[in-house]
This record gives sequence, C-alpha cells and structure tokens, in this order.
Amino acid sequence: MNEPVIIVGAGLSGLRAASLFTEQGLSCKVLEARDRIGGRVLSASVPNQKNLGRFDLGPTWFWPQNESVIDELVKSLKLETFVQQNQGDMLMERFQTKPPERCVIEEHIDARGVRLTGGMQSLIDALAEKIPAEMIQLETRVKEICMDKAGEITVTVERAGGKVENMRTASVILALPPRLVARHIKFSPALPTELLTDIKEKPTWMGSQAKAVAIFDRPFWRESGLSGLVLSSAGPLQEIYDASPTNGSGALFGFFGIPSEARQHMGPEKVKELVANQLVKLFGKDAENPRAILYKDWSSDLNTAVEEDSSPFKNYASYGQPPSAGDWEEKVFFAGTETNSQYSGHLEGALQSAEQAVNKILALNSK
Repeated sequence: MNEPVIIVGAGLSGLRAASLFTEQGLSCKVLEARDRIGGRVLSASVPNQKNLGRFDLGPTWFWPQNESVIDELVKSLKLETFVQQNQGDMLMERFQTKPPERCVIEEHIDARGVRLTGGMQSLIDALAEKIPAEMIQLETRVKEICMDKAGEITVTVERAGGKVENMRTASVILALPPRLVARHIKFSPALPTELLTDIKEKPTWMGSQAKAVAIFDRPFWRESGLSGLVLSSAGPLQEIYDASPTNGSGALFGFFGIPSEARQHMGPEKVKELVANQLVKLFGKDAENPRAILYKDWSSDLNTAVEEDSSPFKNYASYGQPPSAGDWEEKVFFAGTETNSQYSGHLEGALQSAEQAVNKILALNSK
C-alpha cells in the first residue's frame, strides 16, 4: 500500500483496526473528531479523587464464555478482569409510593458478565499503546471523501481551529456509527441509494441511552445481603447494578427509564437529583451524600448520536454489514458494532467488524 489506510473513528473498532495494521508493519491514520480516544467506551474518575477508581459510563461487561475475540484480546494484552458482583438479594421497585420488595436471585455465576480492573478504558489504553502515537489524530473531523476517475481517494478533514486539509489514501475504514456517516460525510461520487438508506436505518447503539454512577466510600449494600441489583418501574433508573471496583470504594450504576427528550429538558443536575433520591429510597440512609454522581447522556453527544436516535429502537434486524457499495466497493469499508449482525451492541461485535475490514483490505493488497 503506497498511501496509509485512513480509519475514521478512534473507538474500539478503529483502534483495533489500527493495531492490526501496525502488527503487519503497514501504515494507517486514525482520524477522531473528539478530543479523546475510546468513542462510546468511557471510564471516568471523580474529579480530584482518582483514588476512588474509574467507572464505566459506556460499555461495562463482556462475556468470555461466548465472546472469544475480546476474551483472547484481553488475555493477550494481559489486562486484569473480575466477574460482575451479583451475590445477594435484588430489589424490585414497582411503585413510587411504596418501598421496594426484596427478592432472592437464582443465577449461575457462569452467566455473569466480566469487567476490567480500571474500567473498560483499560482496553482502549492498552490498544493505543500498540499504535504509534502519530497515527492517531484527535479533533480531526472528516467532512468529505472523494474518488477520482483513476480510483484515487482524497479525504477532506477539518481540524480543531477550522483549518481544512486533504489526505490521500487507497482505502477508508468507517469505524463510527453508520448514521453519523450518512449525516455528516459527503461522498463524491455519492454512495448508492440502497447503501445510504441502509446506514440511515441502523440505530446507533446507546444512542438513546444515558448512564449514571453513584460513588460511595464502600459498597454498604453488601453488608445487608443485597447484590446492588435493582429492577424498577418507578424510576428514574430502571436497572441498577453494583459498579464497585475490586476493592475500596463502592458504586452503583443505572440505566434510565426516562426518555432522552425528558432528560435533556430537565438538565443534568435535576436528573442527578432524581437519581440520588431514588437510591436513598432503595438503600436507605447509607445512600445519602454519595461522594459523587457521574452522568453521561449519550443521546446529547453529537459525536455519537443523531436526532433519529433519541427514541428507543426496535429495528434490530437492520444490524449487519451494509449492502454493496457500488463505485466504492473495495474502497470504503464499514466497521463498528452496528455492522456486526451476531454481536451488534457488544464490544465483541466492534472487534469482529474491525478484523473483517482489515482482512478485506489485506486480501485486496495481496493480489
């Protein structure tokens, strides 16, 4: 390959693709609109209290018994894992005006998800260490991708200060939510209508979701035989799990039942107030005065979601590789969890799609 492959997006798919090219001694450039790597993988610390740990505001688990690609990658990178804490009773919250009900959990430990010590960001950081730093360009937004009659590709980008640059390449991997491609990147010649329709209909995973993590000095709920698991129809959190690190502080995280439009109308501080009140109702006085509540609303993240993602989606059948790219076939490749039909929405899907895109490019260049 005379020109470096351009990878759009520095999430898990994009970084895995870059690491695979690097292993082969091939050059690539990873272009990321954000000012950080990781995409929808985000592990955050409490400001000025990093000793409490890092907490996942994006993906949290993987399942090694079913997901061999991520399991092998985590092992090869020598990352430390632990099984999700579910030991103890769960709580059912059916009504806002009544206390929660305590229930016994019957489960098999083999069915539990596995977490990474230090948060899922540890996987992102470890992959980035395998890639030469100059290959990753942050705050670089792809605006247009053009192909001339000879099949040469020019990628037009806009830097943080507004400067516009052109880059040459023979292949592009689009490792970002398909709807962002359809909305924000212009193609010349245009993408085929069938393909464009397909990527517009692929809902962005987590695009309507938000997560909150409440951090405490210790996982006090375990002392009374509770697992931290809650199912609620009263809200605002409809599912709550133990998010504590392996030792030290305690944490509870939850997914919201409040629609994204309502969350955005209330604003982050009001949403966090509702979360704090719900946790006190569920877990009592020990839940008062958490050290912090971390909050991330993915539906308002313009580098993740578009307006169409604001409603919870039902069109799971749309996931998988887009149809033929027409003139762009063997030039543009899609990666990301939405483009994997078997493991869509999982980190496994993101990794498998990256490997597939890289293998296609390597095969083309070996001819």
